[in-house]
Amino acid sequence: MNTDKAYILGLVIGGGVWGNAEDVFRIRLLFKQWGSYKINPKRAADISRDVMKMVSPLFRAIYNIAISYDTSASGVWNILCEGDLSILKAELEECGIKCVGEIRKTANISKIVPKLVDDNLKRRFIAGLADTIGSTKSTHRRFNDDKQMVSFEISGFEFGFVCSLCKLLHSIGCYPDQILWNHPNFHCGNNPYDTKWKKGFKLRVYLDQYEKFGAFAFVSKALSAKENQALETEENKAIPCEVREIRKPSVTCVHCDEDSKLLPAEIRGGHYLHNRHVCAVLACQHAPYSQVSKLIKKAEYYINPFPVLVKGTTAEIKQRLESEPILKNRIYRSMDVRISDLYNQPEYALLYGDGDESGYPLAKIILAVTYLIAAQTNRLNGTRPKGNKDEIITEYLADNQFAAVSIWLPEIMTPLVVQMKSHAALVGPNNPKVYKKLIQPCPENEYKIKIRAIQEEDFG
Repeated sequence: MNTDKAYILGLVIGGGVWGNAEDVFRIRLLFKQWGSYKINPKRAADISRDVMKMVSPLFRAIYNIAISYDTSASGVWNILCEGDLSILKAELEECGIKCVGEIRKTANISKIVPKLVDDNLKRRFIAGLADTIGSTKSTHRRFNDDKQMVSFEISGFEFGFVCSLCKLLHSIGCYPDQILWNHPNFHCGNNPYDTKWKKGFKLRVYLDQYEKFGAFAFVSKALSAKENQALETEENKAIPCEVREIRKPSVTCVHCDEDSKLLPAEIRGGHYLHNRHVCAVLACQHAPYSQVSKLIKKAEYYINPFPVLVKGTTAEIKQRLESEPILKNRIYRSMDVRISDLYNQPEYALLYGDGDESGYPLAKIILAVTYLIAAQTNRLNGTRPKGNKDEIITEYLADNQFAAVSIWLPEIMTPLVVQMKSHAALVGPNNPKVYKKLIQPCPENEYKIKIRAIQEEDFG
């Protein structure tokens, strides 16, 4: 192993796509608008120069493989690799990498990592991954432009690949800030019925951290990173995972696909409260185990066996109520509530509950109201309102001072319905005393929990 070979392996694993041909494969660079020659012709010229002046000589010298490329207006680039691929394939397969389809969907780098015996080899391998799947779009940020990120975008369900990459970054002193796992608890935390959660993984590293400890070989990526850093007003310092505090997570629903066969066995069937909860279940040495244990002990405050927030037409919401016996068998009391009365209350309030800890979170009801107003004022993009919720509500109230929504309140604490004309939303209650009964530990892993389905008897 040398630094050039380490880089090529990273490049091939990050973007390699193999078909049936014996003498050609391609490295796909999914740059999208970032790499579009229509949107940014200068950057496109930089990318083509990176491919022909840097990637091509490496492949020719090490594997005698010829390089060319094609691109599209949408920003997808393909590096075409042609020649005798037998040596490269043999080396990949020796490392447990199958040269079939999109490599990153099935790759396991656990046999490659031991070959990266020093930090230079590690950085070059990571650079190959970063040049293919490390996004430097300025929209990858934490909260605002001051916290710019490099986001490693990984498709498929190879949790082990993501975990190994995270450990590899740790080993060079580059501490990832967050992993967005390809799991419904992270992609569909509000809607338990949404099957469009298979969106891949994102491993996010502060750009400042990556610039110090990682590398890009593509000049185009390095220049983009510098542009993003110019948006920051102060340096961001990452904290090792072992000593990271886990702040109070958002409440998430129990999703219908938590037992999906697409998920690996060690993950399947579990419910996850935080991205580092997954790390603990995967037995990562960097996971903050004591913090995860504290979280699990209070899991009833962070789960909801019902929808947290589901939006749709009134007909769709009625159909959803009819589809589940525990929702269908309710007696709903309808009442009109002024939007201004809801909006002027503290957003942390719980409404219509029976104590300090149970009730319907006003913050979610306000989001439902925002959706309903947006639906009536043609400000929806799918089910997502266009614009800030405060702006949408205040503008509407300026012209509709006494506007109200209908709230359908069930006789026990199942989801309520917020409705305005043709559209409605389900809002699930917080009810930790009841939800605690649903949490089941898993004997095979002390950090893994399952949430059983709620029954009417649980309310007794």
